[in-house]
Amino acid sequence: MNIANIKPVDIADGVGVRVSIFVSGCRHHCKGCFNPETWDFAYGTEYTEKTADEIIEQLRPSYIRGLTLLGGEPFEPENQRVLVTLLRRVRAELPEKDIWSYSGYTFEQLTGAQKCAARCEVTDEMLSLLDVLVDGEYVDELRNLRLKFRGSENQRLLDIPKSLAKGSPVIWK
Repeated sequence: MNIANIKPVDIADGVGVRVSIFVSGCRHHCKGCFNPETWDFAYGTEYTEKTADEIIEQLRPSYIRGLTLLGGEPFEPENQRVLVTLLRRVRAELPEKDIWSYSGYTFEQLTGAQKCAARCEVTDEMLSLLDVLVDGEYVDELRNLRLKFRGSENQRLLDIPKSLAKGSPVIWK
């Protein structure tokens, strides 16, 4: 997996001050995407154990509320298989931190309620490690700058523990 960018201090992609990781690789190719360079799986730098160590250290300060995964597409199978290991580590070493992820895939697709090529052997575990999922492709025609933490009106902010328990999407509040 490649990383397009890591923002060690980000206030735009979730509540509070966060560490945000922009992964490379996305098959959605949304019209109006603000990071089209991240569609390429080879863009950026290779993710290594050293990268993981650096991310964990960036998350340690008490003023950092949590981790956000963006892209590219964190839920492309190639990315999930690497990111799930990082998420396990964050949960084990920094359980007080929350974890957000953005995905062009919907909750229904990722849980298997609707067909989705991105589902793989770690999708369920990766979802279980999240607190909030911002789901749905960015739709340029539905762009709304007044929306909190998302770019188009079709995208949802989902409370993942509640959504998984209920078996259907629960809006995050």
